[in-house]
Amino acid sequence: MHPNPAFRQADAPRNIAFARAQGFGLLAVATGDAPLISHIPFLLSEDGTRAEFHLVRSNPIARLMSDPLPARLAVQGPHSYVSPDWYGVEDQVPTWNYVAVHLVGQVRLQPQERMRDLLDRQSAGFESRLAPKPEWRAEKMTPEVLERMMRQIVPCEMRVDEIAGTWKLGQNKPEDVRLRAADPLEAAGQGQEVATLARLMRTPPA
Repeated sequence: MHPNPAFRQADAPRNIAFARAQGFGLLAVATGDAPLISHIPFLLSEDGTRAEFHLVRSNPIARLMSDPLPARLAVQGPHSYVSPDWYGVEDQVPTWNYVAVHLVGQVRLQPQERMRDLLDRQSAGFESRLAPKPEWRAEKMTPEVLERMMRQIVPCEMRVDEIAGTWKLGQNKPEDVRLRAADPLEAAGQGQEVATLARLMRTPPA
């Protein structure tokens, strides 16, 4: 996470809400070689203390989780390149604005009999965002096919001990300079969710 305290002002509820809304992140664990990383959808409890997800049984991370395993779940949000020309003042340099929240804790496998409940809750959470589309439910699948697929994945849980967020939105610059950069970023930004990023630049966390 960026060390500048100007970018670390978001409180815990805002970081938790952001991570819950994104629902997708990079799970990283350390090994003797390069870190292992998996891209995973997840469910985060309302208080931010527990993240639930599943992995393919053959995933190298799953194979390491016979005992609790230290891990970091990095949740990326809107981000974009920022041209120094957009500030309208001299002696600026290119940078990248972004929002990211990291969850740190211990991950462990859960009993396999919890897999169906987790699958149902995960799909229900994401399907609810597609309303008014009728909700997809596992009951639509042939039972034998569903059972075969569930045997290929394992339920997992992270006990979250630390949550840290970086909201790098130009707060280290005068307000008029930051606001001046928001419009061209929204119009021509390079990254993802640039309109959301521009909106956040206009009203960054206090």
